[in-house]
Amino acid sequence: MTAPNEPAVYERSLSPPRSTTALELRGLRVELGDVLALDGIGLTVPMHARIGVVGPSGSGKTTLLSLIAGLVEPTSGEVSVGGATEPRERLARCALMPQKDLLLPWRTALDNACLALENRGVSRKAARSRARPLFERFGLSTFESKRPFQLSGGMRQRVAFLRTLLAEKDVLLLDEPFGALDSITRGQMQEWLAAALDEEPRTVLLVTHDVDEALLLCQRIVVLSPRPGRIVRELELSYPRHGTRRETVTSSEFSALKEQALEALEC
Repeated sequence: MTAPNEPAVYERSLSPPRSTTALELRGLRVELGDVLALDGIGLTVPMHARIGVVGPSGSGKTTLLSLIAGLVEPTSGEVSVGGATEPRERLARCALMPQKDLLLPWRTALDNACLALENRGVSRKAARSRARPLFERFGLSTFESKRPFQLSGGMRQRVAFLRTLLAEKDVLLLDEPFGALDSITRGQMQEWLAAALDEEPRTVLLVTHDVDEALLLCQRIVVLSPRPGRIVRELELSYPRHGTRRETVTSSEFSALKEQALEALEC
């Protein structure tokens, strides 16, 4: 595992398995009171794909994640998560990670990561046994006993991600997970998350305002319009990802895709 402060090498496949559809959104329209939040959203996501959702503030990105997770129901249209359409069944297949880490201050890092397992009835002892290998694999082996106030922002986000991963759900819904971090730490966390998802493949929808982040972490980008959110562009990210993060973001292929995404955001 690459440590957070070491350069990561981008040599992963961009072709997820396509034999199984993880998510299917058809003609989604969401009205929240008198506000039309989303309109006409259609999206098919294959198993273990990583999809980035970008758009201006208020375009319905967080609402889209809540909708998939069964926390919000569409006014019209259909949502399917692994074939499940009922809200409770969709929630059972999804793990939602919000921007704030929401770690409990009285729990250690290890016990915070174990929460999802304990909520499913796993004993704390058994949950710790399942969580410890991930702490070691993801470079957190010396931080199990630390309280949240003793951890840096990046460390807290890593614990929060491990908590999300330990929920053992098929679909990870990540809502601006690094939005509160400084630019240097954010870059380190992007490298770390890419490596973590290579080791523990899941279907991922990543909501972010950072186009670079979406390009680095995802295989496809969905661009939403201002409210009401509509998909105005989809970009398949087929450029080569060899070398360090710096080499990737300064490549001509990366720059060309970023320009297309920014152009779509400005429409």
